[in-house]
Amino acid sequence: MNPAVALLEEKFPEDVVEVVEFRGDTTIVVKPERIVDICQALKDGHETSFKYLSMIAGMDYLPASPRFGLVYNLYCHKNHSRITLKTLLTDDQAPAVDSVSSVWSTAIWHEREAYDMMGIRFKGHPDLRRLMMPADWVGHPQRKDYPLKGM
Repeated sequence: MNPAVALLEEKFPEDVVEVVEFRGDTTIVVKPERIVDICQALKDGHETSFKYLSMIAGMDYLPASPRFGLVYNLYCHKNHSRITLKTLLTDDQAPAVDSVSSVWSTAIWHEREAYDMMGIRFKGHPDLRRLMMPADWVGHPQRKDYPLKGM
């Protein structure tokens, strides 16, 4: 069993929703309520030690429910392993989750991009503002319901 999966199933059994192994890649789907604790455990774990957050991507699964999700790609330099952490958010027009910028400082930029493009809010983020679009831009251009010609 993947050490990251074992760690999360031991420490957060109520929060692990699903584990998917595909072609040597592991994806762990977790509930969003404890995302910061889960990420901190993966970073601090003796066998896991995922000290590098390579990306966070916002996902729009419209018309599915829940509509929004986040994908976190993590890398462990110690044993050259990777995992994907995924969480699904509520269907409302302003989905929100806790920021993991306290775990990995690079999350500041990834979370700003997800906010700017998808409208996902990160509670506790130190500087949540648009990253690519002008400050007065209306809407979030990577949402599936965003008009192709803009608003």
